[in-house]
Amino acid sequence: MCGIVGIITDSEISIKNDLLKSLKRLEYRGYDSVGYADVQGNMEKDVGEISKFLDTIKDSKTSCAISHTRWATHGGVTKINSHPHWDCKKNIFTVHNGIIENYQELKKELSGKGHVFITETDSEVISHFFEEELKSKSMVEAIKNFIKRIEGTYAILLIEKDKNRIYAIKKDSPLVLGLAKDRFYLASDIYAFSDTTNKAIFFEDGEFAIIDPNKYTFYDSKGKELKKGIYEFTWAISQEESVQDYPHYMIKEIHEQPISTQRLINSLDGEQHDKITKIANLVKNSKRVVFTAAGSSYYASLLGIYFLNRVGVNAHTLIASEFHNFMLVDKDTLFIAISQSGETMDVVAATKWARERGAKIVSLVNVPHSTLQRMSDISLEIHAGPEICVAATKTFTNQVVALLYLSFLLGFSVNMQTIPKKIDYVIRENEDSIKKMANELYEKKDIYIIGRGLSYPPSREMALKLKEISYIHAEGMMGGELKHGTIALIEPGTPVIALIPGKDFDMYSNAKEVEARGARVITIANMMDSDFKIDVTINDGKFAILSVIIGQLLTYYIARKKGLPIDKPRNLAKSVTVK
Repeated sequence: MCGIVGIITDSEISIKNDLLKSLKRLEYRGYDSVGYADVQGNMEKDVGEISKFLDTIKDSKTSCAISHTRWATHGGVTKINSHPHWDCKKNIFTVHNGIIENYQELKKELSGKGHVFITETDSEVISHFFEEELKSKSMVEAIKNFIKRIEGTYAILLIEKDKNRIYAIKKDSPLVLGLAKDRFYLASDIYAFSDTTNKAIFFEDGEFAIIDPNKYTFYDSKGKELKKGIYEFTWAISQEESVQDYPHYMIKEIHEQPISTQRLINSLDGEQHDKITKIANLVKNSKRVVFTAAGSSYYASLLGIYFLNRVGVNAHTLIASEFHNFMLVDKDTLFIAISQSGETMDVVAATKWARERGAKIVSLVNVPHSTLQRMSDISLEIHAGPEICVAATKTFTNQVVALLYLSFLLGFSVNMQTIPKKIDYVIRENEDSIKKMANELYEKKDIYIIGRGLSYPPSREMALKLKEISYIHAEGMMGGELKHGTIALIEPGTPVIALIPGKDFDMYSNAKEVEARGARVITIANMMDSDFKIDVTINDGKFAILSVIIGQLLTYYIARKKGLPIDKPRNLAKSVTVK
């Protein structure tokens, strides 16, 4: 969940304007701390965000440097625990994304040979491991031994003082080489350099590379040289990378949803139509369809199976981290994985597990050429564009739109073309009322969101947003489950948001049940007297999308009222690349 960037050139780069500018594009991967090291042996690091770090350091020039923005796993958020790490002599500098599972064993072994450790991290063993190996071996041999010995996940960049070269090693954590006109980039994903070049080479598990200013060489785990293909990608969308006149990326990205959904629908009608038609045929011809995802993507998959079951498809979904414990797949299974980044570790692991058992693999991703996309038989891109805020807004919506379109091809009744205008209308008509409601709710400790059928997955997604951005305990749940325990928590004034699509009299009854016990009931419905009105009259899937957008806005304005770090909430990162 950390972000790493390295740059090497035969001329000069600026630490601030080149290296750390690229690293800041990956700050959504972690923002506990930041640091860099250059080939001259200069090193700076500190806790906090990159913008603060930029204000405290002096700029310098170099031909080769590596950098890191951290989401802490092993060891507290301290300056000494931040990356880069170094060996005893400060000749070897490393940055690492992942987890070294056998680091305690290695640390004990290396300590016995005189190595002194100064951090609480698992990552520090990497520099000391190479220091020990290089006493008697070449770097290639040392890397081969590292791959044999290390248990866990890693994307690693390593430099040696006064040697203009970067070594890169990859297993289960993402790593990509960017090929620009006068330099090479190494990064956790293409977004680090997509404003500079659209040419990249992706590392696969067990591969390593040696990158010099004018050449690169890839190797497999046994040291055999590899020939790698160069990908050309389309990704950077300049107008969506700047916060422009908005106070936060989150509200900007909420307001971009009419545009991003229209872009996706145009793509599904156009250049991606053959792909989604092939996926629809796979659904028809499979005995069983299973989804896996995590977080907001999981709630999108819940809507996907709702749509598919309505047209007679035997579809199921399960959280990726538990997939192998509860779900069976075989060669007759169609496996559909959903991940915004395409790098979510639990989703990638579940996909590998399903592929090994013969399942056909389909994925929905936002980042092209991601690990998940490269593992898939067919991969659909949701075209949400760059999403900078940690919270999923337009990516969630586009995932649901893609699943709704797939279901439409299989017989689900929906007019896809009206979705962007409906989103625009819901934002314009409700935003002022939502601001007022935020003033009422921002001091609440608990909020419950209830739904049934089509409105159950939106209740879960809305609750997730309130938790991660507004820091409010929120539960999204089935309205019918209230009386089986949760209703005991309802006290006078407890906020309960009721999602009532169409003429759902059962949901209306559930709202009345909690209201009778003193709850402050807030309705999202198409009824004239609802607190927030959604202009749909049939249960064609749009209610699910539009109710979540109201939840996104409510979350944003509550968090803003509380003065919270909306785009970078505590303890969270956007791309979850550890289990």
